[in-house]
Amino acid sequence: MDPQQTAATAGARCPMHDAAFAADPRQVYDRLRAHGPAGPVELAPGVEATLVVQHEMALRVLQNPTLFSRDARRWAALNEGRVAPDSPVLPMMAYRPNCLFTDGAVHLRLRKAVTDSLGRLNISRIRRDVEPIADYLIDRFSELGRADLLNDYAKLLPLLLFNKLFGCPADIGDTLTSAMSAIFDGKDALRANEELTACLMELIALKRRQPGDDVTSWLIQHPAGLNDEELKDQLVMLMGAGVEPERNLIGNALLLLLSQESAGASGRGSGLLVEEALDHVLWNDPPIANYATHYPVQDVDLGGVVAEANTPVVISFAGANSDPALAEARRARSRGAHLAWGAGAHSCPAKDPAQVIAVTAIEKLLNALPDLTLAVPEKELEWRPGPFHRALATLPVRFSPSPATRLAAAAQHRVDRPAADRPAPVAPAPSARNESRRKGFWSTFLDLFRV
Repeated sequence: MDPQQTAATAGARCPMHDAAFAADPRQVYDRLRAHGPAGPVELAPGVEATLVVQHEMALRVLQNPTLFSRDARRWAALNEGRVAPDSPVLPMMAYRPNCLFTDGAVHLRLRKAVTDSLGRLNISRIRRDVEPIADYLIDRFSELGRADLLNDYAKLLPLLLFNKLFGCPADIGDTLTSAMSAIFDGKDALRANEELTACLMELIALKRRQPGDDVTSWLIQHPAGLNDEELKDQLVMLMGAGVEPERNLIGNALLLLLSQESAGASGRGSGLLVEEALDHVLWNDPPIANYATHYPVQDVDLGGVVAEANTPVVISFAGANSDPALAEARRARSRGAHLAWGAGAHSCPAKDPAQVIAVTAIEKLLNALPDLTLAVPEKELEWRPGPFHRALATLPVRFSPSPATRLAAAAQHRVDRPAADRPAPVAPAPSARNESRRKGFWSTFLDLFRV
């Protein structure tokens, strides 16, 4: 390949937004890798980018913030009106003033507020918060003998958990849950984004008046002195970067554990531990497969393809992980080698909590429903289209029905604990919301634990 040609002229762009890519993304990574460490792709109709599929080149981009900026305000095609305002990739790529899309001193200030606040979450607390939510969700379908583990469990558990970690009262939590679900599912995203913004600003106002033992309050109290807009955008980033990847991590690991490829005589993975399943997923089907969009500050030669200044350069974590140069590391399952958590200044600050959440959620489910099996052949499962994630559309399962008693037992345990040991109740927020509205998942969950 001519080292002087640009990504725009390097040949036909590989589409990353169709059903073929969703079903088998590796064929795109292999096709690009056959010509070099990076190649031209189309993230959505009319949205062009360069995708890095080689591990060494991915690290070069991720670890060089001087040459590769994260600030999407540099995006030439968007600034020039060549990207449609309703493009489905804009919610993931458009600039927000949070630590994901900033560089230099601004990034350091925002990231420190986020990492210090997340650092106050200890592992015991995370497990303690996940367990009753898992019980609540399992109880909703345990008597049926069937469920969709994506939409009935893996999707809802992180949403409800973040309500808890953010310190959301019932009405704000219901809106937050429904708005984030709509954004991820692409349902009336504009209205959902407006609702999300409004409820987060309401939450921030509440926590300024009544701080609690939660991430929102810790961000407010941080010496970085974030204003309300900055607080809102860090919360959006934390929710978006936590919920969608966590859903996919849980779902992809459950698929592996239940798949025929790893099944023993019992129908369950033969001796595969939950932690091993998660590590396998992070290597082979990372929940965020392609992201970390960068914008070169000047034209850059990426091993034969020139990425022009201010054009998107996207890192394929999945492509880099499957780089043949990493064959030995893959065989050894070297946890420091894969890029599922990113690398460099913008690497994921919450990888340990994310793994604890997934392990706890999966173990609770498998212990509660020991004969859990796939309800359809693995080859019939569908993957959600989209350039960034590696995500199942559904994960239908069947199992022996069991009584919905788990949450009742957990709630009784809470009542039986000494009052000094009980978690403090979340104070209700003054709100103009319609009190006659139908209760959402978060309100219902809180009602079950209110004493």
